Amino acid sequence: MSNARATRLSRRGILAAGGALGLGAVLAACGDDKEKSSASDGGTAAVKSGPWSFKDDRGQTAKADKAPSSVVAFVGVAAALHDYGIDVKGVFGPTRTKDGKADVQAGDLDISKVTVLGNEWGQFNIEKYAALTPDLLVSTMFDRAGTLWYVPEESKKKILAVGVPSVGISVHDRQMTDPLQRMLEFAKSLGADTTSAKITQARKRFEDAAARLRAATKARPDIKVLAGSASQDVFYVSGSNLSIDLEYFKALGVDFVEPSPSVLKASGGWYENLSWENVDKYKADVIMMDNRTSAIQPPDITEATWKKLPAVKAGQVIARNPEPILSYDKCAPLLEDLAKAIETAKKVS
Repeated sequence: MSNARATRLSRRGILAAGGALGLGAVLAACGDDKEKSSASDGGTAAVKSGPWSFKDDRGQTAKADKAPSSVVAFVGVAAALHDYGIDVKGVFGPTRTKDGKADVQAGDLDISKVTVLGNEWGQFNIEKYAALTPDLLVSTMFDRAGTLWYVPEESKKKILAVGVPSVGISVHDRQMTDPLQRMLEFAKSLGADTTSAKITQARKRFEDAAARLRAATKARPDIKVLAGSASQDVFYVSGSNLSIDLEYFKALGVDFVEPSPSVLKASGGWYENLSWENVDKYKADVIMMDNRTSAIQPPDITEATWKKLPAVKAGQVIARNPEPILSYDKCAPLLEDLAKAIETAKKVS
């Protein structure tokens, strides 16, 4: 989870999008069009006939007369579904960069073919949402309370008033393999052919990458890894608990820098805040840096204390996405890159 966003989540809840005017009129105008959605206008490519249901990680069961074909999803979920052959109509969350290109969290989505309901934290255009005549709303969840990620808390009631079932996939305090399996099951419920050669090969690549990372940590047990994120005034050091990628990497043997529980408590257990003057508090041989657009990227960090870090001077800095796209195709390279970094790292700490 983004460090800045995690702070907002613990202190204030998810920020609100603006209220919608005339929502009832929009719903009335769009209600007759729901049955007309098809693959040609961005709906699900292969849907099953007959009743549909899916029990999500809140323990809630979403139901419909048939598999949803007008899906609106958090952009990372949409990217994962795309890898499984399922297209969505609308997305919310970081989708476009300032130069109009696809955000890293959009994966291989063709962002010109989806309606973007909100590109930033707290944005969710309810009129556009209703106009899509959605039949399913999907997001991830970063807490035990079942808060749908990037669905603004203050406008949640108006969003849910559209009367669309929702699905939440938990990415909180578990290993990556669990939400990966849940997303695969969810995609299958929407009509994905999860036995296809493409998906089978991607899963095999992921399993091979996991074995490689395990072997690398066994061969190089002395290599210390730090997971960080940069902002203008603060350097964040993530603890390995709660995050699905770090928990899994740790289970495979990665030795992470671990801020003390008492320090992590201030952020709900996610990370420690360091000033740039104290960025050298922890010793590390490899640094994994948040690659999302909300974070400053390593080439753009000008702080002298950063440039003096042994791992930085040795060129042992790799990218990390704290919100992995939950498909085997996108998660396999994360393991491969970390395995390679550990295999080739010089001991500098």
